[in-house]
Amino acid sequence: MEKTAGLWIDHRKAVIVVVSDKGEETKVIESKVEKQSAPSAGEPSTSPYESHMVPADDILQRKFTDQLNTYYDEVISLIRNAEAILIFGPGEAKGELKKRLERDKLDGLIVAVETVDDMTDRQIAAKVREYFQK
Repeated sequence: MEKTAGLWIDHRKAVIVVVSDKGEETKVIESKVEKQSAPSAGEPSTSPYESHMVPADDILQRKFTDQLNTYYDEVISLIRNAEAILIFGPGEAKGELKKRLERDKLDGLIVAVETVDDMTDRQIAAKVREYFQK
């Protein structure tokens, strides 16, 4: 039997299910990505120097991107040796991960990318088992 991997991913966490001859293993990776805060619209500054205390948007974006890259690197390290990869999740993270896999020349391993809502870890494991038993 080949080693297959399926993962549910969003920007907060990834649930990775690896199925092989040795059985099934599930790992959860929590991202350390800090949610980007938007400036409060319509509220005037109460301090003449308040703008100096708020990081510039490009600094926040760079920090957010660096955190995502670290998170995706950790996910990829766990699925790199799979012979087939199923990616699913609710938001943009699945597409971003797909692009990272393409950049790393691992896109030939991707069998499908699907949009699904939030799922429990058990539902994720069941979906991966079902998909690869077809």
